[in-house]
Amino acid sequence: MTTKPKVVIGLNNPKSPTNVGAVMRAAGCYEAGEVRYSGTRYSRAVKFQTDTQNSHERIALVEKEDLTADLADDVEIVCIEFAVGASSLPHFEHPEKAIYIFGPEDGSLPQEIVDKAHHVVYVPTNGCMNLAATVNVVLYDRLAKTMGTIDDHQQVIANRDNKNRLTVKTV
Repeated sequence: MTTKPKVVIGLNNPKSPTNVGAVMRAAGCYEAGEVRYSGTRYSRAVKFQTDTQNSHERIALVEKEDLTADLADDVEIVCIEFAVGASSLPHFEHPEKAIYIFGPEDGSLPQEIVDKAHHVVYVPTNGCMNLAATVNVVLYDRLAKTMGTIDDHQQVIANRDNKNRLTVKTV
């Protein structure tokens, strides 16, 4: 039996394959189960993908005309966008199951997608971050707010680069 992912990332007409590759890497780091994209720009440029951790081997990258199609009934739609009336990320409580939908770097999400959303959230920055940076910040916020107790030693050992042997000296 296949379980539906708790976190899905939706990219509305992403501009650059470099950013999609970086989003795939973020999806792997933060255990998203699927990345969806719409529009035509990514498909034309996919040969330049820069997913340096080969996340596409573990995480589905799916083209969808409608990013919200085929979602389980308990998945909440969370649009990430600078929009009047949006909630700031620091005050947002993430749903257990969500699709986070991000707009392109050179535009905004269509109003019809925002109108479907259960939540619209913005990252309170001065100016806009790029797509991949925004995905990383939102997924990190979700992790930080839901993780609970962390065994720092095991977390570092399990996830550091294989050339990294750094330790912190206690004083």
